[in-house]
Amino acid sequence: MTSLQLSDVGVAYGSGKRRREALAPFTHDVEPGEWVGVIGPNGAGKSSLLRAIAGLTPHSGEVFVDGHPLCELSDRERSRLIAYVAQQPLLPSDMTAADYVLLGRTPYVSYFGAPSSEDRRIVDDVLDRLRLGDFAGRLLGELSGGERQRVVLARALAQQAPILLLDEPTSALDIGHQQQALELVTELRCSQQLTVISALHDLTLAGTYTDRLVMLHEGAVVAEGSAADVLTAERLGEVYHVCVTVDLDPDDGTVIVVPRRGFPV
Repeated sequence: MTSLQLSDVGVAYGSGKRRREALAPFTHDVEPGEWVGVIGPNGAGKSSLLRAIAGLTPHSGEVFVDGHPLCELSDRERSRLIAYVAQQPLLPSDMTAADYVLLGRTPYVSYFGAPSSEDRRIVDDVLDRLRLGDFAGRLLGELSGGERQRVVLARALAQQAPILLLDEPTSALDIGHQQQALELVTELRCSQQLTVISALHDLTLAGTYTDRLVMLHEGAVVAEGSAADVLTAERLGEVYHVCVTVDLDPDDGTVIVVPRRGFPV
């Protein structure tokens, strides 16, 4: 299993008077095999954090995998360690779903080589497990938003990197496919010993599937811990400016966040 360490990782956009700090220096350790959920309102810094870890945006500080700095690795080497699902990925409309998912095997294919039969077997397996087998030959431009989102997740899972970063991986999915996708991540996390960091808007899903939550607000950490500790009605009212009821399932500890009428005073 693979651990992730963040040391004073910060992200800022613009320069001079236009400079805006999206993520204050952030230090955090993610244990091998752990699933950490990053939550917070829009603009809290969740996507900036994930993009910094993935090496897709300039950042201060350092990211380590098993104690080794990622900045010393090539893009190809980094891709073998970290798979990233973007919130709004760019998808070529004229590419088939199977060929797009096969791109997840790129870090393992030689520069002048072709995907192997094993690469194609891995792709077929992931497509089947996400119930996308019937869509394998269809063009991405012909798929619905939810279907495309599942294909993007399939590509990341086909990458078989030990660290999986998910930026709102279920936002376009109905409740059935949300559960199916997150259950698959849970299954692969156990069978392939994945370490997962996900940004999720659905607080009930975040509390159900993750081991630990980190709540960001205006680029800074305001709470960290178990779902029961982080997802309190008072804190959600302060951060999200909503009025909610938080229920704790006595059997499995699942936290259920239920919006109610009215606004916090």
